[in-house]
Amino acid sequence: MTEPDALDLTRFLPYRLSVLSNTVSQAIAADYEQRFGLSVTQWRAMAILGRHDGLAARDVASRAAMDKVAVSRAVAALVEKGLLRRDTAPQDKRESRLRLTAAGCRIHDQIVPLALEHERRMLERLTPEERHWLARILDALQPSPNPEND
Repeated sequence: MTEPDALDLTRFLPYRLSVLSNTVSQAIAADYEQRFGLSVTQWRAMAILGRHDGLAARDVASRAAMDKVAVSRAVAALVEKGLLRRDTAPQDKRESRLRLTAAGCRIHDQIVPLALEHERRMLERLTPEERHWLARILDALQPSPNPEND
């Protein structure tokens, strides 16, 4: 198919971003799975809760732009592993709030330097100016954040 309007995936930005995201996530996932027994979704939930303690699962999903069902499964697995606990929300007893346990905090604190090192290795391929522009471009392409998430 060589029509003028044919889609060339190798040049299609959403496809390229998805491939890059999947490639990076798979490399990180292999490390986290091997060392800590965590999936990418589980680690992302822990990372968000490490910074924003006491969120509901739906808020974790929203902040990470992840599927609610995937987050729900990740949270259930993390609770079962003893890395998260569910507390009842004070304003609504039907809602639960998620918190890292002491064991969850220890793993979180071990993974953060690994994540930052992985990021450093990726970004070292770019010049300081390219890193600056990458950040600006990503900010420009990112949909406006939900004010509730700040």
